[in-house]
Amino acid sequence: MQVTVTLDDEAYELATLRASGRGITLGAALSECVREAQEARSQSKPPHEDLVRGPNGLLILPAREGHPVLTTEMVKKAIQEMDDEEDERKAFPDGRQNSRRSI
Repeated sequence: MQVTVTLDDEAYELATLRASGRGITLGAALSECVREAQEARSQSKPPHEDLVRGPNGLLILPAREGHPVLTTEMVKKAIQEMDDEEDERKAFPDGRQNSRRSI
């Protein structure tokens, strides 16, 4: 895959040194660095005892017996509801939601 990236001068220098030292391309050197960083991250100890590393290396709170699991879909729904409520407050600052009232 071909991409364009902007690197700090120091990162570029380190990557080019790695590439030339190993006789590989800059892209291959950067790929190695990313894979090694992910490997190191997945093997490192979490910063808090309640956290564990998920399959993708991200820190997560494990599910607890008797408690519901919070899913991405639940979070997205809550965010959407909060956004809708905020939009409603902006549209109706005096608290009235509809000028038509049912009788």
